[in-house]
Amino acid sequence: MAKSEFAQLKERFDYLTERESADHLAVNCPADQLVELCTALRDELGYDLLLDVTAVDWDAQSPRFTGIYHLLSTTKHEYLRIAVDCADSIHPSLPSLCGLYAAANWHERETYDLMGIHYEGHPDLRRILMWDEYPYHPLRKDFPLAGIETPFPADDVAESTNAKVLPAPMAGGPFVSSADGPMSQTEPRARDESWNEQKEKPVE
Repeated sequence: MAKSEFAQLKERFDYLTERESADHLAVNCPADQLVELCTALRDELGYDLLLDVTAVDWDAQSPRFTGIYHLLSTTKHEYLRIAVDCADSIHPSLPSLCGLYAAANWHERETYDLMGIHYEGHPDLRRILMWDEYPYHPLRKDFPLAGIETPFPADDVAESTNAKVLPAPMAGGPFVSSADGPMSQTEPRARDESWNEQKEKPVE
């Protein structure tokens, strides 16, 4: 995207900073200005479609979580990416955009479910993929690739089957690579850690 496009946004919204991007215009926005920014983008600048809400877990960095929003103008055919840092790395939260975009409802629920970001003002912030009592957020960097063994969500089923929710077998992974030698010999290879009835689960 051309520099002038960011300059136009910066002239109107002086709290924005440009974000490095390989494709579309991307900006950083303070959390407390997000609703104001998106209201103007929708009502005055034609960004009428919220395509996606997701987040990045930077793990050891601070702030740890960054919310990511992708907007589209269906009249100008232009995309805009907005990044918003969560101030609290222990209990991350961001303002909900449900009052502006209907699509924010399920998108925010998914990011809440998988990343643990709480969207303030969301009308029905429940998990959308995992069950309500599930204690983890599977897309966080500290969540194991194979998952975590947890109690079965239905007490009656757990009692009659004596079963637990087992971690998923890592079929075909994780992928490991040597940093030595020519690239043709260092492509990632799968270290198969899957198990089944004939092959016992690997001992950690």
